[in-house]
Amino acid sequence: MHVLSVRRPRSLRKPLLGAVGLVGFLVVWQLVPTLGLVNSQYLPYVTDVLVRLSEEFGDLAFWRRLGFTMTSWAIGLSVATFAAVVLGTVVGLVPFLRRATHTMVEFLRPIPSVALIPLAVLLFGIQMQAALVIIIYASFWQVFVQVIYGVADVDAVARDTARSFGLTRRERLAYLVLPTALPYLMTGVRLAAAVALILAVTSEMVIGNPGLGRMIELSRSAGDAVGLYALVVVTGLLGLLVNLVFRFVERRSLSWHQSVRGEEVR
Repeated sequence: MHVLSVRRPRSLRKPLLGAVGLVGFLVVWQLVPTLGLVNSQYLPYVTDVLVRLSEEFGDLAFWRRLGFTMTSWAIGLSVATFAAVVLGTVVGLVPFLRRATHTMVEFLRPIPSVALIPLAVLLFGIQMQAALVIIIYASFWQVFVQVIYGVADVDAVARDTARSFGLTRRERLAYLVLPTALPYLMTGVRLAAAVALILAVTSEMVIGNPGLGRMIELSRSAGDAVGLYALVVVTGLLGLLVNLVFRFVERRSLSWHQSVRGEEVR
């Protein structure tokens, strides 16, 4: 009972501090244009932004554009994760492939995804496929590198022990490689989810596909600062929601892992 009574206040402390920080941020935002520190033409009052947000939430067209953005995000993230897991596992299990592909990976991974937008538009035009090229490319490397590290991190003694007990390749993959690589994989997927959302919005702003990014660009070109800030807040809320969901999934899937159990004890 004493342990539970201690854990409960600690579990409530973080969300309470987060709420206090959010309220403080909104108060400061409201005061900055009110005191004339920044012209309200460039930094609207937070109350005006919140009113515009409520109006957007009641508009069916807004939800359609949001759905388009999240659809491209989900498709791109799924394809990138699947390809990265398959290729990363194969490369990670074969030391020769790891050495042979190291230079290529280090060359391709730092290429900014935005630099590929002209190529994507040339290949697919102003369509969702063009945005998917950018999203998949950026997300793929986040998962691929983590999977390679995770597969290569299998303990040599454990691997030799599994072989001496006569475990088949499939059994070694399921009971040895997967548990070792899973923490790496979950970290890579969580990072890739955030990157995919950023690129989904960015590609819409540049390519012109319907979605939140297109709405942000239209608000900017029309000089609608209130609408622009409202949409930026929406993207921030989406990023927060995506991170919370994948954090939850990560903690659930790794409840047996030492890192997660250590956090729960603290």
